[in-house]
Amino acid sequence: MSIMPASPAFSATTYQQRRKVLREQIGFGQILILGNGESSRNFKDNWYPFRQDSSFLYYFGIDLPDIMGVIDCENDKDYLIGDDLTIDHIIWTGPQPTMSELGDKVGIDAILPSNKIQTIIGNSTHYLPPYRGEHYRQLSEILSRDIDEIETDASLPLIKAIVEQRNVKSTDEVIELHKATNITSAMHLAVMQSARPDMMEYELVGVAKRIAAEHNVEFSFPPILSKFGQTLHNHYHGNAISEGDMVLYDGGAESHSYYAGDMTRTFPVGKQYTNRQKEIYQIVYDCHRGAVEALAPGKRYMDIHLDVARTMVDGLKALGLMKGDTNEAVQAGAHALFFPHGLGHMIGLDVHDMENLGEVYVGYGDEFEKSTQFGLKSLRLGRTLQEGFALTVEPGIYFIPELIDKFSSEGQFVEYVNYDKLESYKDFGGIRLEEDFVITKDGSELLGTPLASSVEEIEAIRGGI
Repeated sequence: MSIMPASPAFSATTYQQRRKVLREQIGFGQILILGNGESSRNFKDNWYPFRQDSSFLYYFGIDLPDIMGVIDCENDKDYLIGDDLTIDHIIWTGPQPTMSELGDKVGIDAILPSNKIQTIIGNSTHYLPPYRGEHYRQLSEILSRDIDEIETDASLPLIKAIVEQRNVKSTDEVIELHKATNITSAMHLAVMQSARPDMMEYELVGVAKRIAAEHNVEFSFPPILSKFGQTLHNHYHGNAISEGDMVLYDGGAESHSYYAGDMTRTFPVGKQYTNRQKEIYQIVYDCHRGAVEALAPGKRYMDIHLDVARTMVDGLKALGLMKGDTNEAVQAGAHALFFPHGLGHMIGLDVHDMENLGEVYVGYGDEFEKSTQFGLKSLRLGRTLQEGFALTVEPGIYFIPELIDKFSSEGQFVEYVNYDKLESYKDFGGIRLEEDFVITKDGSELLGTPLASSVEEIEAIRGGI
């Protein structure tokens, strides 16, 4: 019997090489990367499920709390900082590897107890922006700085170096992403097969949880599963679903090594879409396929997003919901009434990969500034694609009554939107279609097991229930 955590996802050589690349990129001082500690729920020893910091996992690979890593650029040396468990801990946790044993697994022989970290920290210490309260406290104590200075003093060179390294996925990482999206695909298929009129949304969430549990993994983010798909991040699951409704399910699983899957399907509660649902779904599907066909190194994702917007406007014009010149409508941002988010985002060890390091660095780099226009400002990824990038493609069309009322009352986009006809769609909901891809030398590769996505494929599944 073993109650120890899984071994690091990759070889010790892999972690050594990753740290070497980062050390050479930064070139001076020390790089301090904090691991996470346990997070208490409502009293000290009642913990939320532990999730290690993703950058710590990337460079140090150890999935245990209260450990830190230091990459010393001055002396070409790596350190693992932490304390061996005492018998008082072991009687609760069972035997755990010693710090030296952990170091062997990730190619580090320099081990220091946590109270000695300041002996190797100099004046030029690079660290990442903190996102937990305890990170601020730890950094303040280790660096002997006022806590108010901690966030502003995070190292921009370190952020940019890590983003550029982690953005490009290795062959081994792509394998892990496939594992995550295989489970994600299985979750979605089970939910699609299980839905029946008069079920509750939370029963379908339970189906997804069962599939994840059968693979001994967690969700990669809280599931979005609702018949009210017009609310982009709807985490309420207390509604009954009925014939004529659609269910929008946006959910994913993590692999054992914490790489994320993220997929969305929108399917009818009955055996078929209504004619109106089918018309809107087909536009979303056409947008999705167009974007997928455009994926390739050297293509700017901002341009693919705008091409999708033009396809969407043309489709909505054919239904009489939009009008006017397509290019002018997209330039003005009129399509964002129906598509108020971006086409996709990077994916990896985080479902929105490295979002804690700054979306503008991950998704834009130094190429150009992120737009401030409504809708376009929510595009998380705009930069030129490179081989090894892993990303989502997720167009959607939503009929948000509050947004329709606001834009209509303000006279916005009246030259492009037929608000009178749009009134009858205010009870429609929303449709999103999302899959994950890795950019290859010649184009892209779908991550995970293919899942029904066209009207005909989804209706074939729903018709067999």
